[in-house]
Amino acid sequence: MELTPTELKRLDDQTLLITWSDGQQKRYAVSDLRKACPCVMCRNERKAAEHAPQQLTILAPTELAPLKIDRMALAGNYAYRITFSDGHNTGLFTFEHLRQLGEVVE
Repeated sequence: MELTPTELKRLDDQTLLITWSDGQQKRYAVSDLRKACPCVMCRNERKAAEHAPQQLTILAPTELAPLKIDRMALAGNYAYRITFSDGHNTGLFTFEHLRQLGEVVE
C-alpha cells in the first residue's frame, strides 16, 4: 500500500502538518523542507558545500527573511511542488520523500 497525504495543515508560518493515509501525522519545519529540496540545483549546492565546508554563502535579501510556504500544488498523483517565499519552486517533493522527512506527532 502506497502512503499518501490525506490532509495538509499550516500550523503557523514556519510549520506544516501532514496527515498520512495510515493515520500518522508528521510535523515539518518549512526551513527543513527547503534544505531537503530534491531539485538538481539544490543537490549540487549541497554537494559543493560538503567539499568546501568553510566557504561562506552570500545571501540575497529574500533569503534573510523568515521562510514560508507560499503555495503547495499537487504534481500528478505522487508529489507536491512547493513554492517557498524565497521564490524557489523547482523541486518535486514525492510522497515517499516527504514521508522520510519531518517528525512524528504523537
